[in-house]
Amino acid sequence: MDWRTGVEQALEEFRHHRLRTALTLLGMIFGVGAVISMLAIGEGAEREALRLIEALGLRNVIVEAIAQPQERLAEIREDSLGLTRRDLEIALETLPQVGRSAALKRINVFTLFSDQGRSDAEVFGISPSYLPMTGLELSIGRALLEDDERRYATVCVLGAQAARDLFGTGDPLGRHVKVNHVWLTVVGVLAERSLREAEFEGVPLASPQNRIYVPLSTALRRFRFKQMEDELDAFHLEVSEQSSIASVAATLSRLMKTRHRNVDDYRLIVPEQLLDQHRQTQRVFDIVMATIAGISLLVGGIGIMNIMLANVLERTREIGIRRAMGARQSDIRRQFMIEATTIAVIGGLVGIGLGFALAWAIALYSGWPFAWSVRAPLIAVSVCAFVGLVFGIYPAHKAARLDPIEALSR
Repeated sequence: MDWRTGVEQALEEFRHHRLRTALTLLGMIFGVGAVISMLAIGEGAEREALRLIEALGLRNVIVEAIAQPQERLAEIREDSLGLTRRDLEIALETLPQVGRSAALKRINVFTLFSDQGRSDAEVFGISPSYLPMTGLELSIGRALLEDDERRYATVCVLGAQAARDLFGTGDPLGRHVKVNHVWLTVVGVLAERSLREAEFEGVPLASPQNRIYVPLSTALRRFRFKQMEDELDAFHLEVSEQSSIASVAATLSRLMKTRHRNVDDYRLIVPEQLLDQHRQTQRVFDIVMATIAGISLLVGGIGIMNIMLANVLERTREIGIRRAMGARQSDIRRQFMIEATTIAVIGGLVGIGLGFALAWAIALYSGWPFAWSVRAPLIAVSVCAFVGLVFGIYPAHKAARLDPIEALSR
């Protein structure tokens, strides 16, 4: 008997026992459905995490100022000057592993308008390297340049939403925007990049959609800030590919503690560690889901063994006739193994469809991202075939060991 003939006979046998076969399939279907949905949700979560981490920069180390109550600010400033450009300069001098760097300062906005509209966008002064370090791309125009920084140029780059609010569908390049008392010339507009989540592992993520960026030197020179306010809101350091981010972060932490005299008026953010933390959480979720799926597959495997044992009892005379006509034990064993594997694979294929539908329903209800990959169906079908083989061994062995004469007499 070849495999094709064995599969055809298995399908014919299942057709004669539709209800029993359908009930046996349920365990495999739900088990595989759980595996597929788990892998789809996990894959989607991984891709979304990588997309969110782009907003921070995977190889960046970020030092961010912590807002302090006004009544405590004078006391804090006796020990720490807050986050300053000098902190950034000393960090660059101390850490040769750092390549690019960028600083960020938020401007307190009172009025923001153009000749065509108004906006509630946030305005930030940034170093020229800030946009590439955080993965922001331009749709039109140019980015802020080092020359803009040196000349204290009154130019700006608009987020996509800010551009629509201020200029509608018109071309904003070369047009003017007034922020507080300063007129700025638009030189670029950022490409669309919306974020599904407002934070990642407890760290707020700011969407660039409704932001306006100006040169940092222009922001610090032409705009007013509160007394004793931090000179910078944050600065980013990009660690070279050959260096350890954890080592750089540890050195930077000691440096900042020394400079700020152990005053906790800043926090250190390491996106790589946030991603590792997310993956650990995701791993726990995967283990729980894999356990549930494994139990379902175990139940399905027991169901397969049960139906195969029933088949052996019902077809004892058939087995005897086959043996009497010259079939070997290996032929009988192969026949029942093919039947067990076939029913497992059928359950797996139906379960794949259920898993995709389940992942879609979960994503629709909970808002979780999901993604498909070829890996998920391959794993599911392989596991099903393995379960079918394992739980079909005993019934196949029992059928093959039947004595032909005794089998014919039943």
